[in-house]
Amino acid sequence: MTTILPLKGRMAWQALEAHYAKVQKLHLRQFFGDDPIRGERMTTEAVGIYFDYSKHRITDETLTLLLQLAAESGLRSRIDAMFRGDKINVTEKRAVLHVALRAPKGQAIVVDGEDVVPGVHAVLDKMADFSTQVRNGEWKGYTGKRIRNIVNIGIGGSDLGPVMAYEALRHYSQRDLTFRFISNIDGTDLIEATHDLDAEETLFIIASKTFTTLETMTNAHTARDWLLKTLNHPDAVARHFVAVSTNVEEVAQFGIDTANMFEFWDWVGGRYSMDSAIGLSTMIAIGSEAFRAMLDGFHQMDEHFRTAPFDRNLPVLMGLLALWYNNFFDVQTMAVLPYEQYLKRFPAYLQQLTMESNGKHVTRDGTEVVYQTGPIYWGEPGTNGQHSFYQLIHQGTKLIPCDFIGFTQPLNPLGHHHDLLLANMFAQTEALAFGKTPQEVQAENIPAWLVPHQTFEGNRPSSTILLERLTPAALGKLVALYEHSVFTQGAIWDIDSFDQWGVELGKVLAARIIPELETEGKYPLKHDSSTNTLIRRYRQSKFR
Repeated sequence: MTTILPLKGRMAWQALEAHYAKVQKLHLRQFFGDDPIRGERMTTEAVGIYFDYSKHRITDETLTLLLQLAAESGLRSRIDAMFRGDKINVTEKRAVLHVALRAPKGQAIVVDGEDVVPGVHAVLDKMADFSTQVRNGEWKGYTGKRIRNIVNIGIGGSDLGPVMAYEALRHYSQRDLTFRFISNIDGTDLIEATHDLDAEETLFIIASKTFTTLETMTNAHTARDWLLKTLNHPDAVARHFVAVSTNVEEVAQFGIDTANMFEFWDWVGGRYSMDSAIGLSTMIAIGSEAFRAMLDGFHQMDEHFRTAPFDRNLPVLMGLLALWYNNFFDVQTMAVLPYEQYLKRFPAYLQQLTMESNGKHVTRDGTEVVYQTGPIYWGEPGTNGQHSFYQLIHQGTKLIPCDFIGFTQPLNPLGHHHDLLLANMFAQTEALAFGKTPQEVQAENIPAWLVPHQTFEGNRPSSTILLERLTPAALGKLVALYEHSVFTQGAIWDIDSFDQWGVELGKVLAARIIPELETEGKYPLKHDSSTNTLIRRYRQSKFR
């Protein structure tokens, strides 16, 4: 077994440090000037995705060293271990098999001696049967009315994935059905989601693996109360609620028929679960055939990641570029900028995927890291962002690498809108890379005092990701692309990208504070002086 050195002890890392010192000041203008075909050469294409990484501050040597770092970090063996079903989530002793959720029938993936693929397809078939009943009106509410409203109640991966997928694939959705999503424990979320719905025509999907998640179950019980105010009989719950869970006892106690419980597994992390039963609302919206097309898109990217040489491997290249800026340029944030309105929630979805996965301060064996791990991901769709934060990206003092995502064919052709949209996207990548020199500004007869204000430094890196159309399969490919890019970075940093202990402490403390807020002075306060004062102030307002 090959021993893998700590990250900073690896030869490629040390070579990259020396290399960075030589190239950090070089400008993209020089790179393109010295290599007229750089924009054709530094691209790769796979599974219908064209990836242009030529506008990054890298040379061929940079790429060679980054690929060497991946090899020295054991990335290939880590990929193989994940696809084999090894328990690579070391702190929870679990396999990490979101790839099994989109494995085709006949492929075998074994966990603890059991092939999990048949079970995955059994759940998919059950989801398909139920979705078809809802979509064609066979599934009736308690009073015999057709279901027309579907409300998903979850949080984290049980909400962000379904919301993002619904918005992304709304073009393919059944338009006589209304979809709402509730996640925030703030009562406003539930009130606004349900205020104009008819209880007799509303179906709730409660998505919680344990069926004990505080926010989800609080909202679920309130939704049940809302329903019963109208339908006034506990038997109505079984016709208006279904569950995505593994806890049969809690589901039954809630009043849901366990025949309408859709299973998933402990080897599926929440932020990797949108293609599991968590995607039930997605399947109802777009139909089982389109959902399976999305799964096929995921699988195509999985196989590309698993088999492609690293120098042509889209997720590996994306992950290595992110690491290059994070660890050598000390970049703090990455922007994801889809030039497609349907992808308006994609950056928010990626925030959980990237930051919950790689926001870690220790390695897999518990050793404190001595380098930066997960950067902050954020973004908005173009062209909206151009009129808000692009000013900072172009002329601010922070370096922010950007991913631009576009589609060559629009789903809604309307005049020359799509030409304008893509023209803006291509222009932004050009402007970021090359900027505008003082000499170019002066040549436009701009007053001398204005020249510094209209100068663009350029040398701002970006990737361009192009697909033909935003189809269900294309969405699957995009999500899997980022999933595996996150995996690549985590493997090189030697962190566990699949646990999330950082979300636990706040939950524990909140459980302690809840009774202190619900009674006036009964509980002695034993927090710090700030927290104690805030609790007293809240109670004074609540009980006055």
